[in-house]
Amino acid sequence: MREEAQKIVSEESPAQSLKISESLYKSDSHQVRIVAVFVLGFIASKSEKALRMLRKNVSQDKSWVVQEILAKAFNTYCKEIGYEKALPVIKSWLRDSNPNVRRAASEGLRVWNQKDYFKSHPEVAVELLSRLKDDESKYVRKSIGNSLRDISRREKDLVRTELARWDKSNPRIALTYGFALKRGGRMNRETMHASEGEAAGSKSLR
Repeated sequence: MREEAQKIVSEESPAQSLKISESLYKSDSHQVRIVAVFVLGFIASKSEKALRMLRKNVSQDKSWVVQEILAKAFNTYCKEIGYEKALPVIKSWLRDSNPNVRRAASEGLRVWNQKDYFKSHPEVAVELLSRLKDDESKYVRKSIGNSLRDISRREKDLVRTELARWDKSNPRIALTYGFALKRGGRMNRETMHASEGEAAGSKSLR
């Protein structure tokens, strides 16, 4: 399906590709809609209407598979224009009222610190993701926790320090925290408790 979308974009102008994607997206078949979403992702850097359609229309799709492709399409857009230049849009998507949009931004950029800008600025990725630690949607919080766990594989201390600040008595935050530690990674609960002790000690010295 991705290959079919690439073929459309390679043979047609962005304007014509948009028209084709709009037509395909009306299909009852989620497989056909997936082709449309891939096309929108490929042309979004050249078409504000395509980016808007991803955010406003595709995010309403009932198919979870289509939502997975929405995340991929958003990453394609960010990669095309450059992750640093895309920061305002990334922040806007992470603040969107629709959890599917917020999740697309978080999930689409995994693994965040393997992306060009965030390789050099992993602290920006951690800060942006951590804003959603208390998100009302478990679906979003799971993506946030998983994304932070990804980052911790190379940035253990950075993520550990961030997690140590969290209020784990809040059930929503506790769930995100659990996903961030899931399957161990390079951070286990013992090292996190040690970090929390250090954080508490530093507070007492203030």
